[in-house]
Amino acid sequence: MKKVFISVINFNGKKNTFECLKSIDNLNTTGIELNVVLIDNASKEKLDIEENFLKNASLKIILNEKNLGFSGGHNLGIKYALSKMADYVVILNNDTILDKNLIYELLNAFDTDSKIGIVSPKIYFAKGSEFHKDRYKEDELGRVLWYAGGDMDWDNVLGKHIGVDQVDKGQYDEKKEIDFSSGCCMGIKKEIFEKVGFLNEKYFLYYEDNDYSQRVKKLGYRIIYEPKAVLWHKNAGSVGGSGSDLQDYYITRNRILFGMNYASFKTKIALFRESIKFLLIGRKWQKKGILDFYLRKFDKGSYK
Repeated sequence: MKKVFISVINFNGKKNTFECLKSIDNLNTTGIELNVVLIDNASKEKLDIEENFLKNASLKIILNEKNLGFSGGHNLGIKYALSKMADYVVILNNDTILDKNLIYELLNAFDTDSKIGIVSPKIYFAKGSEFHKDRYKEDELGRVLWYAGGDMDWDNVLGKHIGVDQVDKGQYDEKKEIDFSSGCCMGIKKEIFEKVGFLNEKYFLYYEDNDYSQRVKKLGYRIIYEPKAVLWHKNAGSVGGSGSDLQDYYITRNRILFGMNYASFKTKIALFRESIKFLLIGRKWQKKGILDFYLRKFDKGSYK
């Protein structure tokens, strides 16, 4: 019996969290002891969920007094899971709906190679959250890909979601090694936390998943995309949608932080020049993100 903990963060997203938990309760748990740790990041709305909410899994609720962000919140969940002797931890967005075999297939992927450290599923846009809603036929909705693995463009320090916006016709049904895992859903085995540590809380939100992926790979572990594991994502459902001020701030600041840690010297020079451009002509929160990078204001930073 494999002991699995799913770590989920709620931040003023009660409706999404309810729907996510309901899909977790429908999971295939063959050979699995399933547990959920739900971290509320100081939401303004009351999280009226009881710890007996789930029928097919145990539920632990942690109520934070302040918002610890994605990395800080999930670190609490991970540490709780490890204290309860977890074999695997699945980091999961609350704005997701899970296929019933998601966890089962993630675990099967780990069994194929002892050097696999992280497994990522195939992720679809949830119906209605596609970037280009008028591009698809009605019967294609729910099969539009959000993520079929992660590929890094190191020259520009940009992480690319393989297959994004494409209708799934089986073109990404091959299990393969990838450059990075998406924090939307990351299956991670216990051994990784013991050797790599936890998510870097400097990032607070965005790029912490790619940072963790690079740290895992540096120790010789593999990151795998497993297409048999499937879920649906209400894209940016927890952060006010794509292109928000919040994304402007954290993505701009954290991309520079990530690049300065992992990119080549030549690319670091290009990032420095790009950061000056942002300071001069960027949007309000892009400018603040760059300024905070140089002032070394990380974690939550200046964003209100």
